[in-house]
Amino acid sequence: MPEALAERGRFGDRLAAAIAARTGLCFGIDPHPALLAGWDLADDADGVRDFGLRAVEGAAGRVGIVKPQVALFERHGAAGLTALAEVLAAARAAELIVIADTKRGDIGSTMDGYSAAWVDADAPFASDAVTLSPYLGFGSLAGAIGRAGEAGAGVFVLAATSNPEARDAQTATVRAGQHRGRTVAAANVAEAAALARGAVERGSLGDVGVVIGATVRLLDYGIAPADLAGVPVLAPGFGAQGARLGDVRSIFGAAAPQVLASSSRELLAGPLAELGERLDAATRELGR
Repeated sequence: MPEALAERGRFGDRLAAAIAARTGLCFGIDPHPALLAGWDLADDADGVRDFGLRAVEGAAGRVGIVKPQVALFERHGAAGLTALAEVLAAARAAELIVIADTKRGDIGSTMDGYSAAWVDADAPFASDAVTLSPYLGFGSLAGAIGRAGEAGAGVFVLAATSNPEARDAQTATVRAGQHRGRTVAAANVAEAAALARGAVERGSLGDVGVVIGATVRLLDYGIAPADLAGVPVLAPGFGAQGARLGDVRSIFGAAAPQVLASSSRELLAGPLAELGERLDAATRELGR
């Protein structure tokens, strides 16, 4: 067993434990300019660093999972990425599950490079999991998935996203191979579910999850809740985008217990001094 995996344990097991302890609320750390202004912070690298560190401080002991939006740090160049590395390290030191929202996707050595940056145990942006795009083919992610597993990390693969531009591609029908007749979204779910079978037998979650927007209808994308057995579901769209935390079960049915209900602007907007109260209220709503 690789040393990193032996030290950290499997991502799916850690994630299942975090959900059991703190619910599946996923706190999105998104330093949008308006949110920075609301906390009296400058829209620069120092501002996003302070924003991220304060968000981590508010989350510690209240939620189990955070999801920094990489692009909103990266827009400040090298200094912004340095700030992001500090925020990621602080979140992991606070024993939070850290999902870096990178949406990377490529092939071969380029994908290996992304993996070395984000999921290796000693990576400069070491995270518990990253988001990946499968639209060069799910198989193009095999190296990243394998490398993440060896490091005790996980990945979340885009499946059914809520932006309208993606619908045609994600609901297109697969014409050949083992997933023939399924939608592209359902095929990606099936690949993740196949990788989760061993974890399901252990009563845990897989290391490969999928991203499904909370505002989409699963059946419109050819997905049934039963298809998601053992698959962690990262579900953005709660709060400002319209979905309600109290509706997780009605949206995802039997898969609700493994859903990471992601909310950012709804939690970040408002006085910093009241962030803890907003997080506690969101946790209560999700737990009902």
